[in-house]
Amino acid sequence: MSTYAAPMKDMQFVIKELVGLDQVSAMPECAEVTADLVDAVLEEASKFAAAVLDPLNRSGDREGVRLVDGKVIVPQGFSEAYRQFVAGGWNGLSGETAFGGQGLPHVVAMPVQEMWNSANMAFCLCPMLTSGVLEALRLRGSAAQRRLFLPKLTSGEWSGTMNLTEPQAGSDLSAVRARAVPEGDHYRIHGTKIFITWGEHDMAENIIHLVLARTPDAPEGVKGISLFIVPKVLVNADGSLGERNDVKCVSLEHKLGIHASPTCVLAYGEGKGAIGYLVGEENRGLETMFIMMNHARLGVGLEGAALAERAYQHALEYAKTRVQGRAIGQRSGDRVTIIHHPDVRRMLMVMKAQTEAMRALAYTASAALDLSRHHPDDPERRRNQALVDLLIPIVKGWCTESSIEVASTGIQIHGGMGFIEETGAAQFLRDARITTIYEGTTGMQAADLVGRKVGSEKGATAFALIGEMRKLDVELARSRNADVAAQRDNLKHAVDDLNRATQWLVDTFAQDPNAVAAVSVPYLKLWGTVAGGWLMARAASIAETQLAAGVGDAEFYRAKIATARFYSEHILLKASGLAGEVVNGAGSVMALSETQF
Repeated sequence: MSTYAAPMKDMQFVIKELVGLDQVSAMPECAEVTADLVDAVLEEASKFAAAVLDPLNRSGDREGVRLVDGKVIVPQGFSEAYRQFVAGGWNGLSGETAFGGQGLPHVVAMPVQEMWNSANMAFCLCPMLTSGVLEALRLRGSAAQRRLFLPKLTSGEWSGTMNLTEPQAGSDLSAVRARAVPEGDHYRIHGTKIFITWGEHDMAENIIHLVLARTPDAPEGVKGISLFIVPKVLVNADGSLGERNDVKCVSLEHKLGIHASPTCVLAYGEGKGAIGYLVGEENRGLETMFIMMNHARLGVGLEGAALAERAYQHALEYAKTRVQGRAIGQRSGDRVTIIHHPDVRRMLMVMKAQTEAMRALAYTASAALDLSRHHPDDPERRRNQALVDLLIPIVKGWCTESSIEVASTGIQIHGGMGFIEETGAAQFLRDARITTIYEGTTGMQAADLVGRKVGSEKGATAFALIGEMRKLDVELARSRNADVAAQRDNLKHAVDDLNRATQWLVDTFAQDPNAVAAVSVPYLKLWGTVAGGWLMARAASIAETQLAAGVGDAEFYRAKIATARFYSEHILLKASGLAGEVVNGAGSVMALSETQF
């Protein structure tokens, strides 16, 4: 059984050299975020991930969670780990300083979250959802709500959830039936919510639920949905805890993976009704919930990269220790570990290259998020916000889909032993499988990408990013390193394919939206594949420059260049097929009638 070790060198490289920490720290609000500070934060986070969270991952998966008399019992060790997590200040890493947070930018918080997810994704889901509640209340909560709830949500003394789904309302939130009846300065909430991650537990002293519900006079559809703060335990005006609210967990879902994370069915208002407080205006709750969902979607995309990293490390250790067969061409002599076999090397390289590309894309989005919030120039803030909006569905969709492929490849490297639970390889695939579904399926991310992010703005942001990708061609043309230069043609063709598919989408969107929807997922995968190749080629170019200057870890830079070339020759080439699928494949998707299926 492998143990998790944070990929510190790659994380530091992406933050400092590829994404560019200097452009983040150049902003006045981030001036204190130096390279030394980043190193110190990552080092301490890696220790916590390895020493506290990773040892609980396998045991938590085996033990799972239980519901006893309405109380969720978490796996052994989780409550103590959460207390250490809160005491260490980790929950407030990127929280506002006004409410006790450390105010660090997302580009620093992102690798820390990756560590938590690699070490123990089930545990990490709890603080991830809390951070989403913080974001929603920071932007839409009243001053009184922020004063009352944000300090303890920031510290982690209280956790948070979002409550959207109901038995009849999954992705179609217009079907939400939960009711909110006004009563003085609050509302009484009645209804049932399902699939509520960490909806009940005793690790934190209170849970703050953000709940979608309808007021009595609300219009039909999504325009009639409001958002409410519904605490598990009511909070007095002075911040102290009062009586238990009328909300309880009535059952737990039995899931394929993330067994240590309770996924709850919550009943609101079985008695007098759960007390809730309106966030923002009535009938505008979905707008605020989407703030939280977008925040969570970036986090879930990162989960994909994190699980891919963990699956890769697990498979790598097995490949280095499992003795099986002789080297090719050897008919006698000692048998060798399977890492000596070329196809195992190929699989490991696929896992490594995909994971590094996913990390680079997720961190790029987080840096753009920081610039969209803190850059002193309004045009730059707006440009980066548009980039974030474009990248979030790509990060969420492509990174999670890729994580399933990487985790599955990890099982293949284990051979028959990978299909046996005791080796631990299967858990990463089981855990990764949910990431393409929750916070919006890949199809929903793709619909968002082709509709709101590309089609509706006629590809303005998409074409601008494609233009940035084309600029790398000049650097690659000047390269004297054969492995770097070899990536030029493949990248150029891939970017051309992306441009061609984007132009087709823009031309087709208004006249035939069904055709665009039919190939939206291949289009999203095309974006992830090409953006990943662009970032890997950029990384290789940076590594070449550093090698020529004789600075840094030469072995790391040489490995980065080799990995980038592998990505170019084994993964990036898939862009051509994806582009062809987008441009030519819509008709066959809709070719059969319902009766022909």
